[in-house]
Amino acid sequence: MVSKIIKKTPTKTIKNNRRQQRRKKTPVKNASTAASLVAASINKSFCTCHRRLIKIFSKLARIATPKKKSPRKQGYQLLHKASEETRSGVVKALFDDNGVSVPLPPLVSSKKGTVFLDLDETLVHSKPSIPPEKYDFVIKPVIDGQKVEFFVLKRPFVGELLESLSKNFEIVVFTAGIEVYASQVLDRIDQKGLISHRLYRDSCKEVDGRFVKDLSDLGRDLKRVVIVDDNPNSYSFQPENAIPIPPFVDDLGDEELKKLIQFFDQFDEIEDMRDVVKSYASQFSQGPENLEL
Repeated sequence: MVSKIIKKTPTKTIKNNRRQQRRKKTPVKNASTAASLVAASINKSFCTCHRRLIKIFSKLARIATPKKKSPRKQGYQLLHKASEETRSGVVKALFDDNGVSVPLPPLVSSKKGTVFLDLDETLVHSKPSIPPEKYDFVIKPVIDGQKVEFFVLKRPFVGELLESLSKNFEIVVFTAGIEVYASQVLDRIDQKGLISHRLYRDSCKEVDGRFVKDLSDLGRDLKRVVIVDDNPNSYSFQPENAIPIPPFVDDLGDEELKKLIQFFDQFDEIEDMRDVVKSYASQFSQGPENLEL
């Protein structure tokens, strides 16, 4: 009996030692599991934020009218008038319930001409989120439920252009930008209320994924209409009414709007504004440096 007890004692001691070792390892195992859960949670939050940022910036990328190629590299060319067949195939954005475009209110004076001005890269340049070196003001529209900061730089002479045009012309800003963004920009650059009407993306027509500004449905005589835009796609329906302008980014020495002021000063007794516009656009197609005012 004594010998049996002696033989069993070491075995029991070994089992107890093993249990104690397992107990010591348990906290380490739990800590490792907790760390994995925390890492997984952080990774999930990061992915969620990443998807939201992609959604916001993909929306911002569609604010302005898309361009085929950079006009800085290619230069501008006079466009041929779009065919009636092409016009009938466009997708209308926001018109009345019957699909008919709604014209602008009648002009106070039939002798007045109308100047349609583009906004982005024509009157201003704006950049979202990251502040550039130069900007005049900040707007914070809510896009897709997210408040986004835009840092806006005004093109030199934009105030002077509006003042000058308002004396003899009806001013209409026609932008392919969305209203929630563009309206805030216009509130800041036109605090005197010199702009008669504002037209946004929902007044454009969409052709092959590009936003076109059709001037024929707005209740204005095309003989008395001019559109100023940096994007040739925008005026492809009425290229004969268009004054092309180089896109503006951040050159504070830019004088393109100053040239426009001088150009429009000669519109006193002109029956068809397209005749003068044609001359201006022809010079521009050879290069902006060849313009004669």
